[in-house]
Amino acid sequence: MEDIEDLLIGSGGGAPPGFRLPLNTVAVKPKKNVKNGAKLNGSMLSESPLFSTVPGTQTIYIKTFGCSHNQSDSEYMAGQLSSFGYGLSDDPENADLWLINTCTVKNPSQSAMDTLITKGKSAQKPLVVAGCVPQGSRNLKELDGVSIVGVQQIDRVVEVVEETLKGHEVRLLTRKTLPALDLPKVRKNKFVEILPINVGCLGACTYCKTKHARGHLGSYTIDSLVGRVKTVIADGVKEIWLSSEDTGAYGRDIGVNLPTLLNGIVAELPPDASTMLRIGMTNPPFILEHLEEIAEVLRHPCVYSFLHVPVQSGSDAVLSAMNREYTVSEFRTVVDTLTELVPEMHIATDIICGFPGETDEDFAQTVSLIEDYKLPQVHISQFYPRPGTPAARMKKVPSNIVKKRSRELTAVFEAFTPYNGMEGRIERVWITEIATDRVHLVGHTKSYVQVLIVAPETMLGSSAMVKITSVGRWSVFGEVIEILTQADKRTSTKERLSSEVKCAPCVDQDESCACSGDNAAAPCACGLEGCGEQQNGAGTDTASHNQQLLEDQNNTSLIGIFLSRRRKTSTRKLDDSRTASGDSPKQETSREEAPNEWGFVDRVFLGGLILSLFTFLALLVHLGFRIKLSK
Repeated sequence: MEDIEDLLIGSGGGAPPGFRLPLNTVAVKPKKNVKNGAKLNGSMLSESPLFSTVPGTQTIYIKTFGCSHNQSDSEYMAGQLSSFGYGLSDDPENADLWLINTCTVKNPSQSAMDTLITKGKSAQKPLVVAGCVPQGSRNLKELDGVSIVGVQQIDRVVEVVEETLKGHEVRLLTRKTLPALDLPKVRKNKFVEILPINVGCLGACTYCKTKHARGHLGSYTIDSLVGRVKTVIADGVKEIWLSSEDTGAYGRDIGVNLPTLLNGIVAELPPDASTMLRIGMTNPPFILEHLEEIAEVLRHPCVYSFLHVPVQSGSDAVLSAMNREYTVSEFRTVVDTLTELVPEMHIATDIICGFPGETDEDFAQTVSLIEDYKLPQVHISQFYPRPGTPAARMKKVPSNIVKKRSRELTAVFEAFTPYNGMEGRIERVWITEIATDRVHLVGHTKSYVQVLIVAPETMLGSSAMVKITSVGRWSVFGEVIEILTQADKRTSTKERLSSEVKCAPCVDQDESCACSGDNAAAPCACGLEGCGEQQNGAGTDTASHNQQLLEDQNNTSLIGIFLSRRRKTSTRKLDDSRTASGDSPKQETSREEAPNEWGFVDRVFLGGLILSLFTFLALLVHLGFRIKLSK
């Protein structure tokens, strides 16, 4: 079936109340009737062109495969569906429709998609498939009978879901303009914003299927990206991940470059470093000419000193066969320059084992490269031939050799001890998620080292000074010493724009990246002892409050639970244990009240509830008498 594009709905009787009739709807391919009527997925379709169930009342299960860009797309689709009234569920069995966002990088992820589609069809669930697989391989037999939404059509997911729930098969694949960045969004982690800065790339790697799906480079404007950053900071986001198929190529299609964008974003980050920026994956060719400027940004206290730079092989011959457009020497230049210019710089890389034509000597050069740098993160994968790519037609290395090389390189990498020497150090850590063991919280240092902390969930979204107590192979463990920023300290965009204290973007390697209004211009002085303290007020009050939070992290106010609006007000400090003992916490502003005392607004609110209840009961009694008299 060909791509189905926009058609105007014909004139008719219009839509019933409560039903949204899109101005630009999608053309559809109705399901074929089966025996005994038009039965689809276990339910009878109405003969009317409007499905009997009101759109926006169903529950959607969303499954995402692949990269952070895919995750961002899923969050945008979830946000639009939720805004229109659809429920979101993690339980596929009880969902009314499955939305599967796919990845085409490797065979295993596509195989997982195939399995899930088969399971959905067996369960007679309406299916919508999104992402790179249908965009890059639209004629797959596994996609027969399901609706499809392309990677640049995610802003129309509500229409596709509506039509699919009616029993129609819909396909939207043609690339048009980039989806807007201000669409509704439901984040998987409310403290992390995954921000796509561009789609597609300028490369033509012989093994890559993603280029078939995401296409040529298309960059968002700097103004739109900076505007999005302002919005998410006001929403309480604590980490911003720049996502892209190749971050380094950003802006080459619109006449700008990555350093210009980074400086624009950094200028909007809170000066107390309560929100951090993580720069996404970048291939070597496009950052070589900007290394010093990027290093300047990576040194900024609001930016993680971390970069993902995939090398894929330590052999120039293999890189040439991959059409990677750089040499091993150029990769070394990137790593050497950044580690020299950025203190505690951490770099991650990728390796593909067993690319077609890879000899034992080629593989030995890869092992040597990894041993030379002992990088803390190396993602090792075996070569998977992707249909339609040039590499799929090349002579393959025997699978037993590919597996042997993968095991050997993995053993070399796992023998490294990148975090030895960190024990006993005190680091600032940004805490944003819960570990899979449900015991620890997960945070990261400025170098993006993963830190596991035993602490209550109330510390999510906070940053704290943490003492490293022990180190492991993949992460380190620590204990909180002092809380620096808290999740509930939010500043509106308007307030931030009017603030005179702000981090200036780093524009020159030798120039101090000081805060305006600060007389002492220390290099990038927006960290622990820079602008943050100017806004915190008296240091003794801050220290006292932080200590109080550390002591009472697990306390919960029953009144705060009953009146959730009080718990959401950042100026109220809840501390039941101290109040019960008669030791009230120090009030930081004149507007604060003891958390267990009923204020005037609380009494009025409760009185209104009681009055409403009595009024309702009186109406019921009155109606009862009226009905009785009428009989």
